[in-house]
This record gives sequence, structure tokens and C-alpha cells, in this order.
Amino acid sequence: MNEKRYDLESTILSLVESKRYASLRDILTTMNAADIAVLFEELNAEALPLLFRLLPKELAAETFVEMDSDAQQLLITGFSDSELKEVIDELYIDDAVDIVEEMPANVVKRILMQADAETRKQINEILKYPEDSAGSIMTTEFVELRPHFTVADAIKSIRRTGIDKETINTCYITEPDRKLCGQISIRALILADEDERVGDIMNTNVISVSTLTDQETVAQSLQKYDLLSVPVVDGEGRLVGIVTVDDAIDVLQEEATEDIEKMAAITPSDKPYLKTGVLSLYVHRIPWLLLLMISATFTGIIIMNFESALAAQVALTAFIPMLMDTGGNSGSQSSVTVIRGLALQEIRFRDIFRVIWKELRVSLLCGITLAAANFLKLMYLDKVGVQIAFVVCLTLVITVIVAKLIGCTLPMLAKKIGFDPAVMASPFITTLVDAISLFTYFQVATAMLGL
Repeated sequence: MNEKRYDLESTILSLVESKRYASLRDILTTMNAADIAVLFEELNAEALPLLFRLLPKELAAETFVEMDSDAQQLLITGFSDSELKEVIDELYIDDAVDIVEEMPANVVKRILMQADAETRKQINEILKYPEDSAGSIMTTEFVELRPHFTVADAIKSIRRTGIDKETINTCYITEPDRKLCGQISIRALILADEDERVGDIMNTNVISVSTLTDQETVAQSLQKYDLLSVPVVDGEGRLVGIVTVDDAIDVLQEEATEDIEKMAAITPSDKPYLKTGVLSLYVHRIPWLLLLMISATFTGIIIMNFESALAAQVALTAFIPMLMDTGGNSGSQSSVTVIRGLALQEIRFRDIFRVIWKELRVSLLCGITLAAANFLKLMYLDKVGVQIAFVVCLTLVITVIVAKLIGCTLPMLAKKIGFDPAVMASPFITTLVDAISLFTYFQVATAMLGL
């Protein structure tokens, strides 16, 4: 695949150099907008505006939406006012809003100046909604029908207005005050008798979301109910927009990326890795590293307090890394499982005691298995005494149990009080478990070895 793209890129550059624009246009018009956008991102800044101008108007708008913000800004800067207006006129409202949100103020001002009054009004309306809400990702371009329409009237209305809508697969039926009362698929309309009233055949059991519903919840609703779009209503039940499945996929990808970054103790970033500067990466990573480093000093304090015990039994020192690593790994397993369950709404806070009971049994089995394997290693490979082996193995069982219980409860408690559960993942839990495992180790050693 990479070889084909490299060959295509070389061909495009060769045609640009030889000024064979007709051939370039023929090649580009056979490609998908998303593939063209990827190709354009690999080309130099000088060739990009020229190639973009070769695209037909509709394909150019679709390609523009798929490009990253840096390439979009480069093109907007080079556009004449009439070229910019052509692109904006072809964009769906939700795509236009996405572009406006990512552009600097001077570029946004120019975009809004070239948009017509209605488009400008709709963009400003969507921008008023909170970030990451259903209102902020919805589009206001949908097919709206009335209950008294006949099927023939409905199909005529769709033919007349549908070309400007983001989707016509599902049409929404509203009262004159725009209150949502039902929906109907284009398939149902085509198969119905022309004289039937839309109100008689519409589906009144409509899955809808509020303008303030979190975008991740909206995406999960589309996934759960296998919808292509979901209507968005205001506080009075009036239809104000829809969220389509393509936007839901983008949301799920963004949320998954954000969770992964938080679980790795990195402040989330909107930019791809290769387009993020060194200083920006540093700023996103260093606060967490400083926090975790400071919290890790507790393990040092514990070791210093038990320095005399370590001096009396130097062999104990050799097993500290193993106990800390095993505890951290055990906690991470539980936390990741629970965080994913919370994200998919498979687990709720009311399930906390069921989760604890399950993890307690799992941790007991894991701890005993690890302790048994470790006991054999200590006796036959490390050649330590039975007492030290027993201390290490008992500590291992306790550490695994404690780590898994912490790993499963902290994310659920974080969710309950309004924090992102992903924050309570590997780095934070590992640091906490390290301190607990060390304290447990020295307490067990002191009690059993009389240190």
C-alpha cells in the first residue's frame, strides 16, 4: 500500500513539473476525497494550491474537510475571496464549524465574511453549545417532514430539499412548533402507498438526545441502536439538529485516543504525533512526570525507615523490584479492565461491590499461583532460606490482592465524583501500589524475621 502511494505521489509530482494538468485532473477525479487529502499532505506547499484548484467543486469541498488544519489554513491563505466562498458554500454546517474551531482568529474572520448570512447564523448557533456536547457536533441540515404530508408529498419535498442535506436516509417528522413526533426511513416511504399519510406510518418510538448530552454518550447511542443518525432536541423537545454516524466515529476515535493518553500520564493533544513540536510534547508530559516523581518519594521514605531491617537481612533488598513490578502490573490489569467497562457503560458505580468481589477472587488465584511459582524459584534457584522465601511469597499474595482491589475501585470512585476514570490508570495506581507493597513487605519481614 505504501509503495503504491509513493508511486502515485511520484507520478503526480512528475505531471505537475511537466504541467500536464488535464492528466492530473483525470487522475484526481477517480480518487476518493479521503485518499486525495492523504496524498496532498505528502506534497510540498507550492504544489498543493495548484492541485486543489484542479478538483471539481464538490470533490474539492469533500477533500478540504478531510485535510488536516495546517493544510486547510495554507489553502485558505492562498484562496481568493470567490474561491473561499465556493468551498464554504459546499460544506455541511458541522464540517464548517469544525474548521472554524481549529483556525486562528484572523482566518475565522475571513471564513465568516465569505459565508452567507444563514450559514453564518447557523455556525454561530452551534458554537454557543458547550464543547464535547451533542449540540457542538450536530448538523442543522436534515430532512424535516410534517405528519399530514402524504407519501407522495414527502417524496417531492425530499427531492426538492434533499440535495442540500447531509443525509436523507432518515427523515424526521415535526409539528409546526418543530417538536419532534416521529421519524421515517426513505425505504419505508418508497415502499408505502402514495396516498398514505406520513403520520400514520412513521415510527413514534424515536431515540433522541439533548443538545447538552455528552458527545461520547451520543456516539454510544448510535452504536447501541445501530442508527445512521440521531436527532438532537432542545429542552422543550424541539428538533434542532442531528448527529450522523461519521461524526460519531470521529468522536469515538478522539475519546479513545484521549483515554489512552491519560492512562499513560500524558495531557491529551489534538495534533498528530509527527505534527506536534518537541516543546509541545514536553509541556504535555512534564506535569505528570513531576507529580508522579514527587509521589514516588513515599517509597524512598519507606525504604529509609526500614534501613536497619534491610541491613540485617540484605537478601530482602533483591526482591523489592519484583514485588513492586508485580503489584503495579496487577493493579494496571484491573484498572484497564474497569476503565474500559465504564467507557462502554458495561459497568456502573452501583456494580462496585460485584466488581470488588470478582477481583478479590481473581487476585487470590493470581496471588497464590505467583507465590507458588516464586517459592520454587527462591528455594531452588536463589537458594534463600525458607523464612525469607515465605516472607516474599506472603507479601506477594497480599500485594496482588491489594493492587487489584485498588485498581478496580479507584476508577469507579473517580467516575462517581466526576473525574475521568482514565486518570486513575497505570502510572497513578502503580505509584500507590509501590508504596503499599513496600510497606507490607517490611511489616511482614519485621514480624516474621524479628527484625
